[in-house]
Parts: sequence; C-alpha cells; structure tokens
Amino acid sequence: MTHPPTEPPATPEADAGHPHRPDPDPARTPRRAARIAVLDPTGAIFLFRYDNEEVGVHWSMPGGGLDPGESPREGALRELREETGWSDLTPGRLLCTWEHDYTRVGVPVRQHEHIYLANGPRRDLGPGLAAAHAEDGILAWRWWTPAELGATTEALWPPTLATLLAERAHTGPVHLGYVPNSPRTDTDTTEPG
Repeated sequence: MTHPPTEPPATPEADAGHPHRPDPDPARTPRRAARIAVLDPTGAIFLFRYDNEEVGVHWSMPGGGLDPGESPREGALRELREETGWSDLTPGRLLCTWEHDYTRVGVPVRQHEHIYLANGPRRDLGPGLAAAHAEDGILAWRWWTPAELGATTEALWPPTLATLLAERAHTGPVHLGYVPNSPRTDTDTTEPG
C-alpha cells in the first residue's frame, strides 16, 4: 500500500537520525505498532484504560503491534476489530507518530506508533472481548468529550492527545519523536464525567 508523502517511515530503523529520536536503547526491543483515534459525531474519542507494569495506569486508543509484513494502516484496522469488535470503520489520515517505552509481557520495548483518525458512531463494544482485554491489561473503556480530555489529570498516550485532536484541522501529521515516560501512576483516580 502506498501512503501519502507526509507519512513517516513505518520502522524506527528507517528514520534513524530523526532529530527527536535518541539513539536506540540496546536494552529495549524495537516494536512497530498502530492505533486508531475513533471520534464520534460530537468529537468525543473512544479510549481504553490500560495498566502496564512499567508505566502504570493510562488511557489510549485501540491498537497494538504490527504483524510481519503488515502496514501500519492494516495493523490499526486489525487491532480495532480485535479489541472493539467494530469492523465498519476505515483509518483516515495520519494524526501523529511517536515513540515511547513500556514493558510488554515482561520484555522492555521501545514502541514506534502511527496513530490514524477515524469517524464513527458512539457505541458499545462488540461481544466476547473480556478475555482478550484481560490479556492486554485493559481495565475499562469509555468515550471522552474534548472538554473531558483537555481537563483530565489522568495519564494519556500520547500525553499531548488532547492538543493533537484540538489542532487536527489546522495541522498535518505531527511527528512527536521519542516521548519519555512520566513517573508510574498506581493510583486509581476517579474518572471524569
């Protein structure tokens, strides 16, 4: 699949030397991933609440690691189907790319993510997803209005998600580079709304 010229390379190795990217950490396994920012007609975004052994509790979009030979768009769509049961959405334009560290199944990784936009109806998850969510460390899910997202003190992946979404109509894809983790949060805070 050919991507627009503004879309960055799909692998961390392909864009080595990027001004925001530190030298590769030999203690971390590189991992390619993709996510979809699903927005309802009012602009609310669908997010999962994860708990990760390295970074703690945070909210992020449906998505995950790419299979061998899979493009970021293909992987984002597959992950959306697997995690939500929704098969009627199509990844739109690229919102951003970013890299971050976390631990996946006991292995420290440096994950390079592509995040795409998609529009769809506000709805519940499909049936039969509890086992997959437990395996992925997904604790909960919800729709966030732009105001709720902008006001939250809970950890978001990427941390600038509210700003990226608010400015999406005025910018092309944003390349955040490597974003270091904030200190781990173990507290279970009250959700907005």
